[in-house]
Amino acid sequence: MRKKIGISIFLYIFSCTSHAQSSVMLYGILDVGFVYANNTVKNGQGGALYSLASGNLMGSRWGLRGVEDLGGGLKTVFVLENGFSVANGTLGQGGDLFGRQAYVGLSSDKFGTVTLGRQYDSVADYTGIFIAGAQWASYYGSHPGDLDNMLNTNRVNNAIKFASNTYGGLIFGGLYSLGGLPGQSGRNQIWSAGARYANGPLQLGAAYLNVRDPNYSFFGNNATSSATGSNMSGSRVYSGYASARTQQVVSAGGAYTFGAATFGLTYSNTQFRDIGSLPGLPAEGAGGSAKFHNAEVNFKYQITPVLLIGAAYDYTKGYGVNDAKYNQGMLGVDYFLSKRTDLYATGIYQHASGTDSTGTKAVANISLFSPSSTANQVAVTIGIRHKF
Repeated sequence: MRKKIGISIFLYIFSCTSHAQSSVMLYGILDVGFVYANNTVKNGQGGALYSLASGNLMGSRWGLRGVEDLGGGLKTVFVLENGFSVANGTLGQGGDLFGRQAYVGLSSDKFGTVTLGRQYDSVADYTGIFIAGAQWASYYGSHPGDLDNMLNTNRVNNAIKFASNTYGGLIFGGLYSLGGLPGQSGRNQIWSAGARYANGPLQLGAAYLNVRDPNYSFFGNNATSSATGSNMSGSRVYSGYASARTQQVVSAGGAYTFGAATFGLTYSNTQFRDIGSLPGLPAEGAGGSAKFHNAEVNFKYQITPVLLIGAAYDYTKGYGVNDAKYNQGMLGVDYFLSKRTDLYATGIYQHASGTDSTGTKAVANISLFSPSSTANQVAVTIGIRHKF
């Protein structure tokens, strides 16, 4: 009997010690709703679209997050995060099992965190939080085509990433992705850097992203991506620039909170340089560069602890080899039934003018929808989100 009691006490102490030193957490989001767009054209057919769509306000996902205490202020950290559709059960991110994130690394209480794997770039990390699409306007409220990746449409494979600890409200970091091609160290490489500062009601952020051969390294890094064709056909905003040698993004943003109200502002400059450098791909404006200014102003107000409303305006102006312009207005409301479940509704209007990346008259093309047949497009979403 004493032997059994001793073994039980040992196992209890061991389990408590293991729990104190390491942990693994299962988490996830289920987001699905009804979506309406007044005018979309796909496969030669056009008209109003009514559908059930997943991952509207936030991408539906499940993941595992773990940490192991190694002692001396050093920890092992990892994340495996899968994206999927609640509407039909299929995998997201081109069919990748852990297409949202997959990384492992070391975290130090003194120096920061270094991780290796499939990860977010610095534009998404340090300035993406300021746009309306990342808060209440849904993925459809991203900047046209999410051309600056501020809403994190594209992840980075083969990435080495550093994130600092917080120093007086300041955090900073950077990322480098190896191209992985023998004898061609510059091919497909990606690097980014950024910083964010928070002091009471004020937040500020800035970031830089440089992508070589973006059609393959950035837009085409999923299991089902094409190794020879265009992976940038998702939006007419940039589909004609798939042959660009480099994509560059400079972004900045900020927000200020007055009681229950928050005002936000973002700016980005996106450039697709040396168009025509990659053979066999769309090359509108070959030999030149397509450039875009983007500016967004947004506002949200917490009417009650469970009810939030938001409004935003976004303006995109193309220059260089194109002169497309996109004006986009957004409205949204979010009502929390509990800490983990909320109901939301968003409305988006976009107007296009000028000549787009296809070399033809620009048409409205709200993110994630097929292009409109006219200069205007409206999208409405009503859905439910649950976090666990």
